[in-house]
Amino acid sequence: MRAAPVLAILIVAAWTAGSAGAAPADKPAAKPALPKSELPQSELPKSELPKSELPKSELPKPDAQPQKPVQPKKVVSEEDLFAQLAKAQSREDAKPIEDKLLAMFRASGSASVDLLMNRAEVAAAAHDRKMARKILDSVTDIAPGYAEGWHARAGLETDSGDDTAALVSLQKVVALNPRQFNALSELAGMLEDYGDKAGALKLYRRALALDPQLDGIERHMRGLAREVEGQDI
Repeated sequence: MRAAPVLAILIVAAWTAGSAGAAPADKPAAKPALPKSELPQSELPKSELPKSELPKSELPKPDAQPQKPVQPKKVVSEEDLFAQLAKAQSREDAKPIEDKLLAMFRASGSASVDLLMNRAEVAAAAHDRKMARKILDSVTDIAPGYAEGWHARAGLETDSGDDTAALVSLQKVVALNPRQFNALSELAGMLEDYGDKAGALKLYRRALALDPQLDGIERHMRGLAREVEGQDI
């Protein structure tokens, strides 16, 4: 009667030992590890995320570079150009400065006046003096304070042989723009031709003071000064 309990104990021990060595049947197998290149971005560490996916607060900050202040473009004035002209050492140096100044003198500030001046030049180049004179008359009527309108008119009057009208127009030019060195020289030449050598010398000197390299003026003035003042300039 005591053998039955011993047999039961042996059966239970054998079953327990077999259960401990066997893996549970329903435990899932471990997944193989994916390489980082195939991992979804949500599973990548932040250090390996592309910059576009990082929060703004975690983006690397660029090195701070001191910004250079923007230098305003220097505007060249008539005073600047006349200062340069006074220092010019030759005609070659002076010519581009003269051209800039003459361009400034030419700017009327009115689109209508500029258009009329261009049309007058075209007419004069085509030897249509009548049309050019008509247009320039309109310019001086519309803008009587515009010196270059009178200057262009004086040139046309000189070419037409109307010296009296040209003298009046040139006088208006130098009254409106006392630094128009070409007009000063032209008026001086007309005064000299009509016998006012003292007046001519005075205007030549004004022109030369503005533009020391004005073509041929200094040499011409030497002879005129000897005639007027009995001495060299």
